[in-house]
Amino acid sequence: MNENAAVAVIGAGPAGLIAADVLSAAGKRVAVFERMPSVARKFLIAGRGGLNLTHSEPFERFIQRYGDAAPQLAPMLRAFTPSDLIAWAEGLGQETFVGSSGRVFPKAMKASPLLRALLRRLADRGVAIHTSATWLGWDESGALRFAHGGPPPFRASATLLTLGGASWPRLGSNGLWAEALRERGVEVAPFRPANVGFNVAWSEHFRDRFAGQPLKTIALRCGAHAVRGEAMVTRYGLEGGALYALSAELRARAPVTIHIDLKPALTKAGIEAKLGKAKPGDSLSSTLRKALGLSPLAVGLLHEAGPPPREAAALAALIKAVPVRLIAAQGLERAISSAGGIAWSAVDEDLQLRALPGVYVAGEMLDWEAPTGGYLLQASFATGVWAAHAILSR
Repeated sequence: MNENAAVAVIGAGPAGLIAADVLSAAGKRVAVFERMPSVARKFLIAGRGGLNLTHSEPFERFIQRYGDAAPQLAPMLRAFTPSDLIAWAEGLGQETFVGSSGRVFPKAMKASPLLRALLRRLADRGVAIHTSATWLGWDESGALRFAHGGPPPFRASATLLTLGGASWPRLGSNGLWAEALRERGVEVAPFRPANVGFNVAWSEHFRDRFAGQPLKTIALRCGAHAVRGEAMVTRYGLEGGALYALSAELRARAPVTIHIDLKPALTKAGIEAKLGKAKPGDSLSSTLRKALGLSPLAVGLLHEAGPPPREAAALAALIKAVPVRLIAAQGLERAISSAGGIAWSAVDEDLQLRALPGVYVAGEMLDWEAPTGGYLLQASFATGVWAAHAILSR
């Protein structure tokens, strides 16, 4: 590697910025190029409701959240663990805490203080950040090429691509980089929406009355897989953490009927017993509210499946497994993250592209997916750190 030339980082999201941090800490010259007018837009949006950095669950359970990509990501997540990410954030002056769900948040509960502290540190080390710089690939001499109005061609000692996937394209990650890499012989799997809502054909009455309301403390089952959590009723269907945890399977199987357990803490027999204590003159809605504490939304969901049975055993069975037909996933423009991207076979153990020596990739560009809950950011940061160390070791 030419010690006098800068390392180029294309994409100023979590993976790219932490890589720039690692590289500059080692004394390397770094130039960051970002397509949007400002950096880390998706990161900032993700932090508006409370920045979920990572998760505190045991590592062996943690790694399972990455599904088919777990074997490839495991070494990187062991090299930069959730504890390492917490220490990195706190080293930037952002104290963290573990929430009741095991999720880890900065005490500021937003992304902007962490981002500002990181950008100050990068500036102090001389890292150059170029915004409104749309990367188009390479010119005939091998220099990085940018769209008209952006930086001039740039010759780097090494290049790290951290351009994101294809979700939330209005924030910068549009996946258009895929064609430039395919032209160079890099295998790129088609993008698919992940952590996304699904369309449901609600009745007009149900949609108008309950859109925007949450189904809390439920369990959602698809086939042999079940997960506890919450879901949000929308005008188009359902979204929320319980669906996101099963999004890969739901996306593959849609249209598919899922079953929602409205009282996962109770057995069917326990529900029957509570229903049996209801006053004979009470209406069904009153019985469900008084005996089981079901919300009007939960009662409405029972009615969406057809007239609920009055017999206790049949009603209890329905409460434990309300059928909901998911028609199809929403598109990439509504997805929190995306599946697909650069195939693992296209990179070596250092995340260097086999077809393009000296070019590395990290973050959501790679073909992996995970549910919300801190897993997305953790893997994005970890792959950025891994690729940066690989560049340093050349």
